[in-house]
Amino acid sequence: MFENDKQESPAEGHAVGFQHLARFDRHLLQRFKAIAAPYWFGEEKWQARGMLVLLVLLLLGQTGFAVLFNQLTGEFTSALAAKNADRFWTAIKECLAILVIAVPIYAFYYYVRDKLGIYWRRWLTRNFLGSYFSNRAYYELNTSAEIDNPDQRIAEDINTFTQRSLYFLLVLIGALLDLVAFSGVLWSISKDLVFFLVIYAIAGTMVTLLVFGKALIGLNFYQLKREANFRFSLVRIRENAEAIAFYRGEAQESWQVGQRFNEAFRNYNKLIRAQLNLNLFQYGYSFMTIILPSAIIAGRVLSGELEVGRAIQAAGAFAAILGALTVIVDNFESLSRFAAGIDRLDSFARFLSGKEDGPPKTGDSIALVQDSRMIIENLTLLTPNHERTLIRDLSLTINPGEGMMVVGTSGCGKSSLLRAIAGLWHSGSGCIIRPHAGDMLFLPQRPYMLLGSLRSQLLYPQQDREIADEELLQLLERVNLPDIAARLGGLDAELDWGKVLSVGEQQRVAFARVLLAAPRYAILDEATSALDIANEDNLYRQLADSATTLISVGHRPSILKYHSQVLELDGDGGWGLYAVGDYRFDQ
Repeated sequence: MFENDKQESPAEGHAVGFQHLARFDRHLLQRFKAIAAPYWFGEEKWQARGMLVLLVLLLLGQTGFAVLFNQLTGEFTSALAAKNADRFWTAIKECLAILVIAVPIYAFYYYVRDKLGIYWRRWLTRNFLGSYFSNRAYYELNTSAEIDNPDQRIAEDINTFTQRSLYFLLVLIGALLDLVAFSGVLWSISKDLVFFLVIYAIAGTMVTLLVFGKALIGLNFYQLKREANFRFSLVRIRENAEAIAFYRGEAQESWQVGQRFNEAFRNYNKLIRAQLNLNLFQYGYSFMTIILPSAIIAGRVLSGELEVGRAIQAAGAFAAILGALTVIVDNFESLSRFAAGIDRLDSFARFLSGKEDGPPKTGDSIALVQDSRMIIENLTLLTPNHERTLIRDLSLTINPGEGMMVVGTSGCGKSSLLRAIAGLWHSGSGCIIRPHAGDMLFLPQRPYMLLGSLRSQLLYPQQDREIADEELLQLLERVNLPDIAARLGGLDAELDWGKVLSVGEQQRVAFARVLLAAPRYAILDEATSALDIANEDNLYRQLADSATTLISVGHRPSILKYHSQVLELDGDGGWGLYAVGDYRFDQ
């Protein structure tokens, strides 16, 4: 699950210079802490901390073996230079003995690291999903321009966050251990090397942060967004393939997908140009460390003051300490992507917790009151952006058993009124008194078919009910789908029902849900638009004969008789309320 620990190839970003982008500063650390801390102090904290302690112990073992290998490398090199066979073979045997213990420790370290990573990802994913589905945040995200592609943030950004967090934490701990372990070795060989090393590491880190920092973080942030947009455009084509085929819209769709890819392509080109400059610096900086240590101590080796093996030890210690001091330089491209991912997750988490930055929205003041009745008092309904008034000062009562039909031209606010009743839209003023959400069931024009069996389609959204197969089969007969179970593999067949069933069949399945759930109020948004008159009449008659009160959006006179009153909207905020006997569609 973890990426290769070697330097990674460039892969993400876009335009720079925006103030909200992540930077390597205290604000980035605060955002990281807000996401990471709950796991380490939550219900799984002891398991997580225990595995982290084990990882640190394994890192200690790795560092100890690295010091021993460095010493033994110098030892058999000196033995070869001195042509001392006994000394050489003794060092080789010691190396082989250490390997027997070292190999399992290295292997087990990566196993424990990956285990901790997947446990952390599971906890964090569950936490985000809990917030995502609470208070209908997944629906509110549709109106947020700041939070794009929540699917990517949950599926990919969380995975990257947990991987990279552990990776960088352990790299930092390993660097500190190497610094402590090898400093004594290098100090005992050459103090000049130590002083040069500190200056060289500080200079390299400052150049990396100041020269390459801002550009790479910005590019990586936007590459994540561009790639997600490209992937989403492809998903939309798959989900709407039939409609596109009917319209013969292949050329337009191809152009739009191509535009999304071109945005990712152009940004990636900017990214790899910035990465080229960083690579030129990094590799030049790295290759100089091969030459400089030898050049600094060459005089002492050539004069015989130091053995050749000690020079090899000095070079190894120098490389280890330099790697510890230049963690940022060596991992900067990966760190820049990590910083961009933190910024995306943090903004997502703040939105889900209701702490999104920016001024609070105004006008979200429609009051919802729970009662056994359905009453609307002085309701003024606005679009979410407050640019248009759909309904002004609406007051009405829908008593049990006295349904209401909502009519009007397309775009006049019929479906918006249903959204307000459902509590999905809040923009406006007034009060909606309604029953408990569990006593209402909403049927959209395009029914939702979940992933699962035919049985789960009928029981949705209350999957915990135990209903006999005979009752479900009789229910399918009542909605004129008598052979659907036998034809498609039975009640437990799992298919892509949104594609297997026609829209008319899906609407009948939705009515079966209402008949089974028997809510006090059923709110239907053109829920029979794909049905013929006979099927529509059959379904409405069954609902009218039940204890369910109907609130319907529709355009057909044929369903007027199943309601007691008609609400007509004119699209400019005006409305009229009529008794069914007084209303005519042609007026």
